[in-house]
Amino acid sequence: MPRQLPIVATLGTTQTLAWASTYYLPAMLAESMSRDLGVTTPTVFAAFSVALIVSALLGPYSGGTIDKLGGRSVLMGSNLVFAMGLVGLALSHGSFGLFASWMVIGLGMGCGLYEAAFASLVRIFGSNSRSAITGITLIAGFASTVGWPLSTYLETQIGWRGACLTWAGLHIVLGLPLNALLPKVHALAAATKTTQQRPEIDQDNSAPTWTTTVALSFVFAATWFISTAMATHLPTLLQLSGATLGTAVLVGSLIGPAQVGARLLDFLILRQMHPLVSARIAAALHPVGVAAFMLLGTPAAAIFGILHGAGNGILTIAKGTLPLAFFGSIGYGHRQGVLMIPARVAQALAPWLFGLFLQRWGVGALWVSAGLSFLAFTALMLLPAGRCETD
Repeated sequence: MPRQLPIVATLGTTQTLAWASTYYLPAMLAESMSRDLGVTTPTVFAAFSVALIVSALLGPYSGGTIDKLGGRSVLMGSNLVFAMGLVGLALSHGSFGLFASWMVIGLGMGCGLYEAAFASLVRIFGSNSRSAITGITLIAGFASTVGWPLSTYLETQIGWRGACLTWAGLHIVLGLPLNALLPKVHALAAATKTTQQRPEIDQDNSAPTWTTTVALSFVFAATWFISTAMATHLPTLLQLSGATLGTAVLVGSLIGPAQVGARLLDFLILRQMHPLVSARIAAALHPVGVAAFMLLGTPAAAIFGILHGAGNGILTIAKGTLPLAFFGSIGYGHRQGVLMIPARVAQALAPWLFGLFLQRWGVGALWVSAGLSFLAFTALMLLPAGRCETD
């Protein structure tokens, strides 16, 4: 791990910037955007959903490029694309500019978020990337902690357009130079050839490739749907259960620390186990939290928030480590991009679809998320955990 620290610190910082300036942007600026552009707030979120669809379609191609050329040029390109999209957003004056700008940002998301960072690490370190993947998620786990307050402050001081321009500037003066520090592929060619590129699971004991691919695609889609649904609707959901706004805000504030704490636990303890084991534990936490909340009511809201956040934190790591464990590092970027297409689509649909569930069933909508999480847990249980190589 010591030789990985500079790269982990670099990618952790640039990933924090990438997530804070895109994924976490609408939550703070959507209402101001909608008023100024003359559109509804749901329209702003619809444009954001389009960006997620664009990122899903681009994922396999950007991953394949990283497999061939390494992540340095791709991630540097993402900073330029992010900056262009954010500048376009700041200059937009209607729904056309809004959607066009978010589509450009979606291109940046397709080659500049976790999947690209994970693929870049695997291209550099091969099968010894698990600790590095965990490391960047530990740092970038604070993206909302940094992004939400900063976007809010900028909006109050210079307006939402100024906030977008500031984020664009940060991609140029901070993100681009940092990603330029990543190693070039040709300098690592010899090391890459000597890196063990086989998967962590013995091929004789592994499930058929297509079965594993389908199972992991479903797990990632189900868990990203739940994560996005909770991020969007948790305060409303808790208030529907009778919790006060203060309680809802408190529970929401526990999720970030729970995610980071769980990732730290994964780094210190669970990394000695096969990543499938930690993923199974993580997938079970959301249903357990839902059951506690539905049985005990508002007094268990904090328990629900902590368990959900902890599970989500580890599952974010699993999205990087499970494909590496089952399929190895050769062609990792393209394969992960393919695996994440259903997840990105589910993520795009989650705010709208779970909102419908809330309207129809109220707090009972949690049984839908618990059921999806239990199915993901079942899928993980059906996959074999073989020998684990820790780094």
